[in-house]
Amino acid sequence: MSHLLPTYGKFPLTVVRGDGCRVWDDTGREYLDFCAGIATCSIGHCHPSLTQTISDQAATLIHCSNLYHIEQQEQLARVLVEDIVKSPGKIFFSNSGAEANDGMIKAARKFGNTNPSNNGAPRYEVITFSSSFHGRTLGSMAATAQKKIQSGFEPMLPGFKYVPFNDVDALRASISDHTVGIMLEPIQGEGGINEATPEFLQHIAALCKEHDLLLMLDEIQCGMGRTGTINGWQSICPELQPDTISWAKGMGGGFPIGAFYVSDRLINHERIELSSLMNAGSHGSTYGGNPLACAASLTVINTILENDLCGNASSQGKLIQDEIKAWQHHAIKNTRGKGLLLGIALNPEAFHPKEGVTPALELCLALMQNGLLTVPAGPDTLRLLPPLNVSASEVAEALKILKNTLDSHSKI
Repeated sequence: MSHLLPTYGKFPLTVVRGDGCRVWDDTGREYLDFCAGIATCSIGHCHPSLTQTISDQAATLIHCSNLYHIEQQEQLARVLVEDIVKSPGKIFFSNSGAEANDGMIKAARKFGNTNPSNNGAPRYEVITFSSSFHGRTLGSMAATAQKKIQSGFEPMLPGFKYVPFNDVDALRASISDHTVGIMLEPIQGEGGINEATPEFLQHIAALCKEHDLLLMLDEIQCGMGRTGTINGWQSICPELQPDTISWAKGMGGGFPIGAFYVSDRLINHERIELSSLMNAGSHGSTYGGNPLACAASLTVINTILENDLCGNASSQGKLIQDEIKAWQHHAIKNTRGKGLLLGIALNPEAFHPKEGVTPALELCLALMQNGLLTVPAGPDTLRLLPPLNVSASEVAEALKILKNTLDSHSKI
């Protein structure tokens, strides 16, 4: 009998070891891992540089407190601002993506209190989009525009308005005196690998400027090289200049860490920096930004940058999409996404799942039986999220398993 809360529907698999793009279960069976901790193990399992960094730092200093200066924290913040965002700003470190999004939402609330509406009332409302996913804390869950995530936890935290994704007219009509920011994933992950169009992102930027709103990007799944560019938004609209950004998942390579960025741009008539609003006492985390997590993340990000894993993600992703398109398979409608954040839209009529099992889950289970680990993104979308350093031979092996499984498992 398990003593764990049953909050996850678990696959019938116990993973005990990993190396690069492969893992092994408790029977010794080997699998290609194209789930990678749900886009988290960005440089593969047990990368030598990462394991050495963690070992060395753990033997030196694991944790102290954010009451003191932490050298690794300062180094990582500099890399994020100067090498990743490349625009002046400040960083707060958390332990997860949901925490990072909560902090980003708090920054927007602080901005809305400092820059109120014309009648002097604080602005507090953040617009998010259908099929979004921002986390499962009370704040990030309220920001997530999916009823299935919120069901059973009502009433939701007030202050969010949901708008159809990629619908400029609906977005414009939703802006009110209460609105303080627009928050989105440039490419939605859990919602089905849905890309924002360049035009939509450009309109969001223009509306934020027109109405003095914060442009808030959730890069938790699509950031850190996964889309073939270091930032997810750059694979769609490179000129975008966000006010706040959240990260997690791939920035730690499997080690828990999250962060959010707040721009140094000047705001209101007093000409103060936006980042200065998050001052002493406005936010906190006991473990966020500890020396061990920051050292690990520095190694992961430097590995991504120094080895051009963005370029590898782009080339391997194109290879995958081109190969799948060439199949013209009856069980596949199309592929979506960029780099190695890919969704395969399935034809539900080609599957015959048991009651309560979606086509995507049915295919995931069949692929697992054949030695390939994947993950759904909604009922009819299969997600492929291999490490950014996946090789061409590993991609070819995975595609062979995928096609053979589709041929044998789907119906015409």
